[in-house]
Amino acid sequence: MMTYEETLAYLYESAPLFQQIGGGAYKAGLETTQVLDAHFRHPHLKFRTIHIAGTNGKGTCSHSIAAVLQAAGYRVGLYTSPHLTDFRERIRINGEMMPKAYVVDFVANERAFFEPLHPSFFELTTAMAFKYFADQAVDVAVVEVGLGGRMDCTNIITPELAVITNISLDHTQFLGTTLAEIAAEKAGIIKADIPIIVGETTPETRPVFMDKAHELHAPLIFAEDEAEVISATLCDDVTARFETHSYGTILSHLTGSYQQRNMNTLLTALRVLSQSQTLDFTTDNVRTGLANVAALTGLRGRWQTLQTSPTVVCDTGHNVGAWTYLSEQLRHVHCRKLRIVFGMAADKDIDAVLSLLPADAAYYFTKASVRRAMDENELHHKAEAHGLSGRAYPDVATAYREALAEASTDDFIFVGGSSFIVADLFSHLEAPTHD
Repeated sequence: MMTYEETLAYLYESAPLFQQIGGGAYKAGLETTQVLDAHFRHPHLKFRTIHIAGTNGKGTCSHSIAAVLQAAGYRVGLYTSPHLTDFRERIRINGEMMPKAYVVDFVANERAFFEPLHPSFFELTTAMAFKYFADQAVDVAVVEVGLGGRMDCTNIITPELAVITNISLDHTQFLGTTLAEIAAEKAGIIKADIPIIVGETTPETRPVFMDKAHELHAPLIFAEDEAEVISATLCDDVTARFETHSYGTILSHLTGSYQQRNMNTLLTALRVLSQSQTLDFTTDNVRTGLANVAALTGLRGRWQTLQTSPTVVCDTGHNVGAWTYLSEQLRHVHCRKLRIVFGMAADKDIDAVLSLLPADAAYYFTKASVRRAMDENELHHKAEAHGLSGRAYPDVATAYREALAEASTDDFIFVGGSSFIVADLFSHLEAPTHD
């Protein structure tokens, strides 16, 4: 029997990981997923589901809805991606990661069946998640789409509710080069007669959702028309206060400026879910869940404050849609000097993101420990063309240590540009020594 580490190495080698190699790991179509689903006797039919897609915010929305349902006493499965430091972050029940032994046993018992299928990493992981949730008799699973929607292997479920947070240009090599084309892929999770919440739209995307919902007789609610969030105020570095239409005052540790739109979307989703009476929860459950999302579900890396004096914040935002908000929030940070440890995946629209970054910061350009990462020297060169100044460092730990060494107590250090940058930061901080 392989160890857990050997099992993971086998999975990564036999079913390439998208976060490592990008497009080479992507498989369109649901054929393999349906074969796996039939083999495991359709485990997703044994629990209720909520399906969440979107370019940005779907992870926060997934974790938040899971937290509310946990606060209401449900046994809640949560399937998200990518993971930051441990593969098992993707598959949780009531915040607890799937046991290592389950991963080992799943591969040992099933590899003879799935090896001839040559599934992608995500296809195999989705099958594992659904089987685990069924084996553990969850009441409901919150399922985050991996990529797109229409052809994503999570799209075999028929949920109680579907949510599409927003649309921006990302993964254009797979989903299309216009907002309307990407919206059409995301709209693929809309099912006949199932309520669909769309968080944010543009003139190009709104008709796409309207047409698809009309075709399938799916009740459609645009959250941006609902104004569930009346106001949002930052109480301090770690607490935001939301005054809401349906749930009164909500306190949250999710303090990123983009969270106001996320909160409006997920509160609209919760209201519609409550009205459908398929899942029962109270206003107190909503407040408790949303005040404790990280503790209940393990969510990390969303404008997360890691220390003060100097303040260190990280965020996993990795595309233009996310950086439209992140760059604005960074410009309003009160500090002596803003220092940004920054790296990106090479397949993102790097120039568009660089054009958004504050010019008055000191930059520590670096690369994450994945093959998709852009070389730090190439990134440095591109950044200089946008008027950004700094130096290049070969890895996140080195760049972060240098930023800390150069910072005074009233400086502000931001670490991000990619989920992988944040993952490497956490790995560094959680290592036994930081030599």
